[in-house]
Amino acid sequence: MAASCSPAPDAPRPADATGTGPAPSGAGTPAPVPVPGHEVYGFVPYWEMDDGIAAHLRTTPLTTLALFSVTNTSSGAIMVKANGFQRINGEVGRQVIREAHERGVRVELVFTSFGLERNAGLFGDRTLQDATIASLVALVGDLELDGINVDVESLDPILVPAYGAFVQRLREAVVAADRADQVSVATSANALGAAMAVAAAGAGADRIFLMGYDYRTAGSSPGASAPLARRDGEDKDLVWSLDLYAALGVPVERTLLGLPLYGMEWPVAGPVVGAPETGRGESWILRGHLDVLRDGAIRPIRDQVEMVEVYMFASDGSTPPPPSPEVASPGPAASAGSAPDREWRAVYVDSPGTLAPKLALANARGLAGAGFWAIGYERGLPGYTEVIARFAAGKPME
Repeated sequence: MAASCSPAPDAPRPADATGTGPAPSGAGTPAPVPVPGHEVYGFVPYWEMDDGIAAHLRTTPLTTLALFSVTNTSSGAIMVKANGFQRINGEVGRQVIREAHERGVRVELVFTSFGLERNAGLFGDRTLQDATIASLVALVGDLELDGINVDVESLDPILVPAYGAFVQRLREAVVAADRADQVSVATSANALGAAMAVAAAGAGADRIFLMGYDYRTAGSSPGASAPLARRDGEDKDLVWSLDLYAALGVPVERTLLGLPLYGMEWPVAGPVVGAPETGRGESWILRGHLDVLRDGAIRPIRDQVEMVEVYMFASDGSTPPPPSPEVASPGPAASAGSAPDREWRAVYVDSPGTLAPKLALANARGLAGAGFWAIGYERGLPGYTEVIARFAAGKPME
């Protein structure tokens, strides 16, 4: 998942889509593309579970709501002092669950386990896994939820089979408690994520949420978090990841394409798309910048290659003149137009207009649907709910 606007100390860090591994070569005659589904899977992180989230969810056309998140203690119990459990189990969380069910929306509990050391401990200890499974199933029953999403990030590749076995035993326990419940997984857009998706699919996971974002992170060069293509010469983009998943046999009819409702900001050398970074980036949460996004005088440049909006801001508070049809490429010219007494920051963020062709990609691939990290980030802005509603209704994505 991606970083929050104001994460609490125990908030997880984003997954990285820069894992290694070549794209697969041709694997024979391609299978026919299934009729696409239009499920909409939305993660709501605990830091968005405030007094206004229930009202926002009433107008957001989700088929599944994923409450992020809980984790386990060293004994396998639920970590009840963590903010995630407190919010989900609290008044707002229970209201969200109740109202979602009244609208016919499924609600899943997200289980997170982040970090190489933590995951080595969990997936190397069958007793701990079984205790964790029992705790999760009990909590799902107490909260009257409809299943569990497993979000495991930073895993030694040697433990992928153990991860798959955990997903299988978890699903068996979940279904034994309630035959209508499901287990889904969230897996990264890189080679390791694809391997985990294969293991989870083989274990019977009902849905695989491909986290189609974090192709760019704070330590990377600027660009789209979810690029439709790449302008920097790298091969890893949404198409690459979907090709990899499909070539490895992850069932497309069980795959959801996850997309970002957040952006990234970097200090850059100049006010053009592709300008190199001059420092580390940071997350840029939509609803934390309503003043910018609602100001019609501040116009982004649309990068038609990566399909992302790019805003440029100078240290003196100015913005560049209206964008020209041409978009610069990275290189020495990328600093052109930068005054010596000004520093520049570039924001790369998805708009309803750039999300639409990415949702169209989910349709073209015959996926079960799409999803978002994170519902709540787009509160107060026009267009986002509407584009989600068009997708959910099966309307053309223009």
